[in-house]
Formats: sequence, C-alpha cells, structure tokens
Amino acid sequence: MCKKPSTVHLIERLDYSNLLGMDCNLKNGSLKEEILYLEMLQFKSKFPRQILLGRVGDFYEAVGIDACILVEYAGSNPFGGLRTDSIPRAGFPVVNLQQTLDDLTHNSYSVVSAAIQWCIVEEVQGPAQAQSTKRRFVSGHAHPGNPYVYGLVGVDHDLDFPEPMSVVGISHSARGYCINMVLEIMKTYSSEDCLTEEAVVTKLRTCRYHHLFLHTSLSRNSRGTSSRGKFGEGGLLRGECRSRHFEWFDGNPISDLFVKVKELYGLDHDVMFRNVTVSSGNRAQPLTLGTFTQIGVIPTDGIPSLLEVLLLPHCTGLPVLYVRDLLLNPPSYEIASKIQATCKLLSSVTCSIPEFTCVSSAKIVKLLEWKEANHIELCRIKNVVDEILHMHRTPELQEIVEHLIGLTWVATGLEIDLKTLVAGCEIASGKIDKIISLDGNKDQKVSSFTAIPDEFFEDMESEWKGRVKAIHINDVLTSVDEAAKALHLAVTEVFAAVVFGLKAFVRNHNVEIFYCREQKAVWFKIPYHWYLSTLSIGSPGEEHIEQLKYAVDSKGRKVGDELFTTGMVEDALSRYHEANAKAKARVLERLRGLSAELQSHINIIVFSSTLVVITKALYAHVRMGSRWTKTVR
Repeated sequence: MCKKPSTVHLIERLDYSNLLGMDCNLKNGSLKEEILYLEMLQFKSKFPRQILLGRVGDFYEAVGIDACILVEYAGSNPFGGLRTDSIPRAGFPVVNLQQTLDDLTHNSYSVVSAAIQWCIVEEVQGPAQAQSTKRRFVSGHAHPGNPYVYGLVGVDHDLDFPEPMSVVGISHSARGYCINMVLEIMKTYSSEDCLTEEAVVTKLRTCRYHHLFLHTSLSRNSRGTSSRGKFGEGGLLRGECRSRHFEWFDGNPISDLFVKVKELYGLDHDVMFRNVTVSSGNRAQPLTLGTFTQIGVIPTDGIPSLLEVLLLPHCTGLPVLYVRDLLLNPPSYEIASKIQATCKLLSSVTCSIPEFTCVSSAKIVKLLEWKEANHIELCRIKNVVDEILHMHRTPELQEIVEHLIGLTWVATGLEIDLKTLVAGCEIASGKIDKIISLDGNKDQKVSSFTAIPDEFFEDMESEWKGRVKAIHINDVLTSVDEAAKALHLAVTEVFAAVVFGLKAFVRNHNVEIFYCREQKAVWFKIPYHWYLSTLSIGSPGEEHIEQLKYAVDSKGRKVGDELFTTGMVEDALSRYHEANAKAKARVLERLRGLSAELQSHINIIVFSSTLVVITKALYAHVRMGSRWTKTVR
C-alpha cells in the first residue's frame, strides 16, 4: 500500500527472513555486530504488530519494515538518503515524538495510519551509562485513543487525552446481531445482542474504534449457508464494512475476541476484562440512523447540532459525550426517571455548587497505571473527590448525590454505594493532600543571586520545586540551596578577578555573565580581542585571567571565541546540576509513589470522575432549559 517513491526504494532493500525486515548483508545490517538492532529484534518479537521506535541519543529511530511505515505515513526522511548499500532507517528528533504520534493517532484520516500502533523503546538515562553499553526498555505504547505518557510525571502542563477507542467484534446468531466492544485501556467490555442490522451499522457510525473484527457467523445466513453477497441478509453491514479495515475471526464471539485484543496489544494472557454491560431490558428502542442524522445527533452537513441547544455553550467535552450517548443509547425507564428527578432537584438548587472538574476516566486509569500522573493531574483528581465530599456534606445537594449513584453505576458498571464512595473519596483526598504541595512555591522559592541570571535558576529548579511538600524533600532541598550558593560564590570570585584584570588597561570592560539555555551552563562572555590584549600586555589580574579557558558544549566542542569558564566554576556548576538532578529524581519518586498508592482506589476515583461529569451534564442541561423557558415567556 506504500506509494511514495522514497518508500518504494526502501522496500526494495527489505529482507523478510526476520521480523525487522533487515538484510544482514547490507551495511549496518549485522544482528551480531549491531547490539542495538539485536535488542530491537527482541522487542519486536514481543510486539510484532507494532511500529518500534528506539531511542538513539537525541533521535528516535526505526529500521527495516518499520522505517518504511515511518517514511510513508509520518513524513520522515530516510537516514542516509536513498543510498542502496545500507538497511532502511528513518527517524526524527526526540523533541518531535509527541507531535509525530499526535499527527498519526489523533488527526489522521488515513485508514492505515489510524490502525498503526507504536511501541517506544527508551534508553536508561544516567551518568553510569555514559561509559558502558546503554540499556533500553519498553517505555510505553501508543495508538489512537491511547496516547504515549512516558515522562509526563515530570512536565508542568496538562495532557490532552483523546476519547478512548475500543476494539469491536460483530457476530450473528438466531437472536440477531451482537456487537462486543473491548476497551484495552480500561480493561472493560460491553456486549449488546438481539440487534437489527441497521442498529449495528448505526453503532459503527457513531463509535470510535481502533480495530474491527467480524465473526465468521456473519458469512452465513439464517439457513446456515454462505451469504457474502452485497445485498440480501447482511448486505447492509457488509456494504458499511467495505470501506473499513477489518479482520475475520472465529470461535467464541467474546472469549476469542479477548484473545485477539491481547494479541493486538501485547497483553499477558492472564489479563482480565471487566464486564460493564447494562441490561437492555425495559427501555425504549434507539432511533433509526436516518432519524439520528435528521435531528442533528450525528454531525451532518446542513443540519444544526441538537447537542448545542441542549447544553450551555461553555459546556464541552465529556458532558457533551454523556448526553450524546444517552440519545444514541436510551437508558432504562428506571434510570430515565432518576435523570428526570435529578434535573428537577438541580433546577431548584439555591446553594453554591462545585465547579465540577471533569477528568477522563481513561486518562486517570492510564496515568495511575503507568505512574505518570504529574502534580497537576493529581490536584485535579483531588478536586474531583473533594467535590463529591462537598455535595455529600451540603444538605441541599445530598439527595442529588443519592440519585446520581444509580446513574453512575450504569455508566461505569461499578456497583459502589454512597457510604463506600464517601469513605473512599476521603482516603484518596487525604493521601494526595499529604504529598502534593497545594500552595505552589510558597515554601520552596527558586534560588536567586545577583551575579547569575535568574533565568538559569528558574529553568533548573522550576522543573521540580513546588510540586511536593517540602517535608518530604528537605535533605535534597538543602543540598540544592548549598550548591547554588557555592556556584554563586565561584562565579562572583572569578568575575571580580577578571574585571579587576581588565580594568588595568580598559575603562569599559564590558564583561558579562552569560546563561546558555541549550547547554544549561553559566559562562563568562568577554570580547576576544580584549582577552588577547590582556594576556599580551600583562596586568595586575593576569594570573586570574590565565585561569580562563574556552567553554565547551556537552560533546566537548568549543562553543565560540568569546565564551569562557574556569575549573572552579565548572566544578561548582557540576555539583549544582548533580544536586538538582537528585532533587528532581526525589520529587518524581514521590509522585510515582503516590500514583501507586492511588491505584488501590482506582474504582472509587473512576466512579467519582464519572459522577462529576454526569452532574455537570445534567446541570448544564437544566440551566439551558431555564434559558429557553425565559425566552418563551
């Protein structure tokens, strides 16, 4: 399916004797000499259906078949151009990883790239690795609806988490059509049977899925004979699937679908999926596909969106998806009555209400499972559980919470009563409050000295200060403060000596302390001709000036003729970076430890986040309804 000329040239150099597609006779193709590629082959054997990206210094690299996919669908250029004597290699800088994955998993309309899965292999970082063979490990996987989260625990921004995408399996029996949906990220599944063919097609058009599997029962009609024609029984569904990528499977429609999912994502065989199916009895039948389109539930050109007039304009995201799901999949009459009762209660509320912090349940599960929840996400989780506690403790909102319990059970498949929910929220909130610094940097000021640019300390220390409470990191905080003072004294002493020496022959010395953000270093910037003149003339401060040496980058290369440092400053800078790195590692350790603790409360947190989303959706609907009522009057 690859069409680009550059990809076609790469394909000609593939060899299909191994999973990577590498020709061992080409340059860099030896699996015995190239340790990196031998490791990649081992990782590939574990995840054969995923594109493997390996970290090599400042780049992510793919080889063989994966390099061809990268060039064709990610827009990467082949390494080494189109030379024919080396194996296919392609990649991109480390800083472009998230953008590349986003382009392919979030914004692509290509059927192929929408089905691509990525497996990312990172290098073990640290000074001990500099002089030895670098070790690598699988740091995560990414595919549409399931982004790459490795390293997010250390960032200072929110993660735009997409709606999770399921694996869909469709089968047929004497009772009608059955559709099974498996969410790998949540480890859950739901099943609906006794469906008409049109109902199945409607669900396919209104759900986002990653892979589609068709059971072999669809290839037989009610008489048990083959029926793969375009029209007749099953014709509508097959016509719908013709433009979609799908695979056939046989066996049990549910258990064998699980096998496919585990194979697809490289999951262990003992992984279990929780059933979140809600009984379809005693509820209204969903509308037809044509009606959904005509009333604006499904986005259609020329037809206004029904959702835009059901909710307040600023209500977007998860609450909108909840209301849309109610319209597409009508709840039971009992749940519908609870929704109506909740709306009536919300319409008469006079007390203050929470802001309703909406966080995706899939996002919570992913970040906590991978221990990558940063301080921002942990604060948002605390806001969610605190909002539940606030509503429970407010007399006017207590009855609303009681009604919402049943609605949330239907949405999550988790049977949690109010008492258990409140107790769990109190524990989760307390654990977060114990670790996370909720008042920001008030007790952890960034270092500041007159001789060194403030940007230097801001860039170095803002990566970790103010995220966890000082009581948990007092020792490393002290080490960083002492190292910063030592650096300041070293810079000040050398700076004063250099200025003293230059003043002997020039009035306006124009020496400055320079911060290089790229190299994370503090250097002295001295005009080159002044430096030479000082050495040649001889001055009272010559012995200090002679200590200056040219500044070099991380690879030992000279960075310019006007940037200098000294051994004393370099030593102080190295000690500061070491202390800063230890402090950051301690903070990340605490954050990851908190994520691990919260995993035991994951059901409570998921239930709480869903309850808050439902509350916000219904409240926005009630408020919008009151606007319409006032307009009519």
